[in-house]
Amino acid sequence: MIRGEFAVPSLGALTDEVAAVLAGRHDPGVVPFERVLNAVVSHGFRDREALAAALGSVPREFKVKPHAQVRCTAGIVGAAVGPVRAEESWEKNAGAGWLELCQHVALDYIAGARADEVAARLRAGDHVPFLLSVPSGPTGAVEPYELVERLAEYERLGVRPGPADLGQALLRCGGRIDPEAVRAAERLEIPEGARVTAWLRQGGLPRPAWWREREAGEAERPSRRRGARIGRRILVGHEAIEGRGAFPRQFWSLFRMFEPAISCPHWSLPDYRDAHTVATLPWHPEIAAARLLTGVASAADQDGCGSPAFLEALASADGPAGPAVHLAVAYGLASVPEPDREAARRALVVLASRGRLDGELLGRELTELVGLGTLRVPLLTGSLRAAVAVPEGAGAVWAVLATALPGLLARTRPQVHGALLAVAADSARLSGARGELPEVTALARRPGSSQLLGQARRLREALAVV
Repeated sequence: MIRGEFAVPSLGALTDEVAAVLAGRHDPGVVPFERVLNAVVSHGFRDREALAAALGSVPREFKVKPHAQVRCTAGIVGAAVGPVRAEESWEKNAGAGWLELCQHVALDYIAGARADEVAARLRAGDHVPFLLSVPSGPTGAVEPYELVERLAEYERLGVRPGPADLGQALLRCGGRIDPEAVRAAERLEIPEGARVTAWLRQGGLPRPAWWREREAGEAERPSRRRGARIGRRILVGHEAIEGRGAFPRQFWSLFRMFEPAISCPHWSLPDYRDAHTVATLPWHPEIAAARLLTGVASAADQDGCGSPAFLEALASADGPAGPAVHLAVAYGLASVPEPDREAARRALVVLASRGRLDGELLGRELTELVGLGTLRVPLLTGSLRAAVAVPEGAGAVWAVLATALPGLLARTRPQVHGALLAVAADSARLSGARGELPEVTALARRPGSSQLLGQARRLREALAVV
């Protein structure tokens, strides 16, 4: 049922993987984390005593706070090797006392609900052969037909699906769903069969309507105060999504209307802006990007923490990239932390290579964010220069700058754009771009020998080559 890189390893190999995850303290990545989580569940189903003997000696104490997924792994292992409490019902307290504190972390609520459910079933001795929500690939997506196969095995074994595990599995299904998977779901006899069939028939989670929102006020004068923010951000919100009722209460935050300017106690949300967040909803990277865009932006206009894994995961996700994803890349390209800029460059190229880059959209966002004082042109220029040097990078950069340049050149202090024009000339030449930008042509005709004018002439010549 579970194939490829997520296949269940031997008990000895699992022990080594668990030890490596717990000892590393850092993010283990989507594939190692999901594989270990499912393998612990599977081996607990096969032989609980052998699993406890193998994992019981693996240290689960930390002197320094580890990554959220490492803490989750430790909790699952602890539940698997601890004493069975058959008198406890794993369903009784599901979601009890849960309180929605922040819509920004809606996807973390979902991941937390699944982890809590898995741990509760292990503690209660109510084992399952495998998790329904194990991804079929590195993005976190679950192939619909594989989900139906897993449910058929649950049916054969008389195992009841966990609501959070099934809910996570359904959210990981999407895209073009094979009609054969729907027909196979119709043949399921378990109570959840009708719900799964209807979900697959509608194509997974509906896509909400979006809106783009600029923060109120004007850009302020630069300040040396730590943490001061002088620009104004562009954020993205979405309307409510139908269908929350069949999911556990911890999932409901996802279905609410998301207002981008909503305040919360989270400033940079470092534990939630990672690939795991995107893998929770791989067919809807826009939802993940929109809800965490404030944290991504903080690395560009404040002293915020970076989120390189998050940026790359957004670009590699299975769903379409819209305004929120492109804004995340825009902020990343001019972020202060170098790892974020590197990740944004890779994300830009990945989007282009997969035909998901909207160069005009990203160009417009960069132009407006620079005008709002949110992005720094030298950092942006350096990122785009580095992107031109990689395969397919030149075409991606030119697709963006062809839209961005006219607006940027119209901004004040045009002298800072000489280096950017040099990047544009290189990208146009390497990508074979042709045509004319009137703003560049007008600039190239001015008398003088400054870098700005010289690079404008280079770009004009590159676009005019026959």
